[in-house]
Amino acid sequence: MTTEEKAPEQAPEKPKHVPAIKVLAQLSEKMYEQAYEAKERGEMVGWCSSNFPPEIAETFGLHVVYPESQAAAISAKGGSLPLIEHAEGELGFSNDICAYARINLAYADLGACPNGERDMPLPDFVLGATSICETMMPWYEDLSYMLDVPMLFFDIPFNDQHDVDDKRIKYLKAQYEYLVEQLEKITGKTWDEERFQEVCDTSVAVSKAWLEATSYVQYDPSPMNGFDLFNHMAIATTARPKKESLDAFTYLIDECRQYVKINKSTFKPDEQYRILYEGIAVWPYLRATSMPMWANGVNVTGCVYCPAFSGVYEDVDGWMKACIDVPNCQNLERATEAREKLCKDGKCDGALIHINRSCKMWSGFMPEMGRRISRDLNIPVVLFDGDQSDPRNFSEAQYETRLQGLVEIMQNNKKGE
Repeated sequence: MTTEEKAPEQAPEKPKHVPAIKVLAQLSEKMYEQAYEAKERGEMVGWCSSNFPPEIAETFGLHVVYPESQAAAISAKGGSLPLIEHAEGELGFSNDICAYARINLAYADLGACPNGERDMPLPDFVLGATSICETMMPWYEDLSYMLDVPMLFFDIPFNDQHDVDDKRIKYLKAQYEYLVEQLEKITGKTWDEERFQEVCDTSVAVSKAWLEATSYVQYDPSPMNGFDLFNHMAIATTARPKKESLDAFTYLIDECRQYVKINKSTFKPDEQYRILYEGIAVWPYLRATSMPMWANGVNVTGCVYCPAFSGVYEDVDGWMKACIDVPNCQNLERATEAREKLCKDGKCDGALIHINRSCKMWSGFMPEMGRRISRDLNIPVVLFDGDQSDPRNFSEAQYETRLQGLVEIMQNNKKGE
């Protein structure tokens, strides 16, 4: 070949699209890595419950990890039962208490996962909040006792009104001020009000991005498999005040926008039916619960559990209000109203409600809520029994029967339209 006869230049290959679900998973793993690195440097690391305001730890520059997220990850990988049995058999905890608590208390005792699932560093302090469930306070008291570490608690009261009143906001503000003082004593760090404002600005921006991302399930067909939200919400729960989370959710939003344009979805089958899925995923049986849905073309386009972990506010009073206005603090009327809005926005043909043995506070009024949703929206509502992490409390046969019944009713309703 002469110099004149140059080979045609090949166009550079376009970089392959990395699915948003992988980007978010990598960020979640990064948080655990950073916590271990901080521990190795001799920094204090904490365990934190969901709904404890993450802005506080972020302002102090503290690394915290989340036992509930770890328990869910362990359960999704099939490793929950050995820890649950250790908690019951060796530590004497009742199988009536939350499976997340049993998994975490066993992990605290053993210091590692027996099957090599996700580990996290042991804490130098624990931060808890009551709004997520009634189990949380004794659970974190036990951790404090077992590990001989200080515990700080944020008592978020149940709201029996439709709106959050001033006395509840005042109650939380007093606690917030006390928590800041105590964390200064425990960690030796100083509270920085300017840094706090920056953290809050980031947290609100991330919350807005997360809510926008979850809103894309409203498209028909939806650009995402609704079950994806159970994975994505880990970042909304644990990393809301971090700038990396804003980048990750922006990436997710961009993916959803593109999928809408080209009529693509992470939900692979043809979408035949759209449902509200109420409650926590059955983590040990993700495949057993999702595959029958896929087989019947059922996609989740309504889920209160996922957008619940967000906070949009303008000042400290608004921040406190956002802390109270979460699903487990809402009365029946307010909670039903929220689910019915999700059903309408998601164009749901029916609802599937998980009666979760581990989460009694969440599941307690679900039968009545289901009746109200069915009556008000004229859609079928079906309940199934299960557990978020204890594999002994779930029957695949029962689940498949209930789901099939729901599908048949939705099918008949569509024929009658």
